[in-house]
Amino acid sequence: MKLTIIGGGYVGLVSAACFSHIGHEVLVVEKVPEKVELLRRGISPIYEPGLEELLKEGLSKGKLDFTSDIREGVKFSDVIFICVGTPSLPDGSADMSYVEEVARLTAKYMDRYKLIVNKSTVPVGTHKRVERTIKLYLKDKNLEFDVASNPEFLREGHAVQDFLEPDRIVVGVSSERAEKILRELYKPITDKGYPLLITNPPTAEIIKYASNTFLATKISFINMVADLCEKVGANVEEVAEGMGYDKRIGKEFLKAGLGWGGSCLPKDTKAFIKTLEEYGVNAGILKGALSVNEERVSKFIQKLKDILWVIKGKKVAIWGLSFKPNTDDIREAPSIRVIQELLREGAVVRAYDPKAVPNMKKLFPEGEDLKYFSDKYEAAKGAEALLIITEWDEFKKVNFNKLKKLMELPIILDGRNIYNPEEVRKLGFEYYSVGRP
Repeated sequence: MKLTIIGGGYVGLVSAACFSHIGHEVLVVEKVPEKVELLRRGISPIYEPGLEELLKEGLSKGKLDFTSDIREGVKFSDVIFICVGTPSLPDGSADMSYVEEVARLTAKYMDRYKLIVNKSTVPVGTHKRVERTIKLYLKDKNLEFDVASNPEFLREGHAVQDFLEPDRIVVGVSSERAEKILRELYKPITDKGYPLLITNPPTAEIIKYASNTFLATKISFINMVADLCEKVGANVEEVAEGMGYDKRIGKEFLKAGLGWGGSCLPKDTKAFIKTLEEYGVNAGILKGALSVNEERVSKFIQKLKDILWVIKGKKVAIWGLSFKPNTDDIREAPSIRVIQELLREGAVVRAYDPKAVPNMKKLFPEGEDLKYFSDKYEAAKGAEALLIITEWDEFKKVNFNKLKKLMELPIILDGRNIYNPEEVRKLGFEYYSVGRP
């Protein structure tokens, strides 16, 4: 099948690369000409394991191409995926201007039947808004079209795998024609036994928000429990293990730490709260989850103050800048607030991350009080405390004897609980973690 993907961001690129991999012919519409040229050379502007390889595969097989001309994209295929951003507005609601723009331009250039599939994360009811916008701007009122919802469930760092080996594919449709097209589209994946859930568009839209905000709430819950564990001498990891054996609860997303960040959970939680309130539904659970998450960094910095007494003038090393491992994405990353708080307190920050340093430099340029390093040990040199912010695998494999010799003070504040407290302390470190004695 021929497909058009509008939006060359994270969701758009992963979807395009994977659709081309399973045999479809895909054209990606991306506004920025420089980005289009980069992508046509098979160079991914984002780091995601396996993505660049699939981009090059699609290009070499003639299954994937890129353009900055949305008219070309609309005329290329009968199936158009909307994969544009829906960032948070100041009031927490989702900015729908990019989705609305795609709907308007699709209507402008339509010359035959189109199935418009919303893969962007959008509030419930968006399918109706897209449908109405297309009807309003469509010059030939006799042209037929359908609007469907097909939310993405891609974890950064595992997105290619999640697309090709999904827990489920959710499709919200209003016509048999749209359902038939989407069943055929995903047949190479569903033929392998992966489930396809067909529902109506509003249900599909809610499934996406409900899934993300439930995971956010689960993380905030275990972080709340971690705070209690610290006060009473309990171990949050053992609490989580005990809870996780219950099949109704499960072990996933019960890891205490610095909380959630990234492009999805913070934005989607705020947007879902806004939607619930608009419909008169009590959003207290989600407000509580958001509040707990927003407190994580300030509690972490307070712990550092308790350890060092005075932060001003102290050299503090940071390992990990991305919001999670295996990505260079720093959107809503806890590291941003950690750096802000440290600089506000007058610390000298020495930062390292395997992939995210270029992105963080755009927010915080280097200066006398902030330096970036290409080696984790160099970042820790002369430091009076080392903060673990992101649980990259390379941080789990450390020469502690070398680290101890390099640091001014052998103090580690582990925001992700990646080390065994007893083992690290036996090596002569002062070691502090989250929710563990």
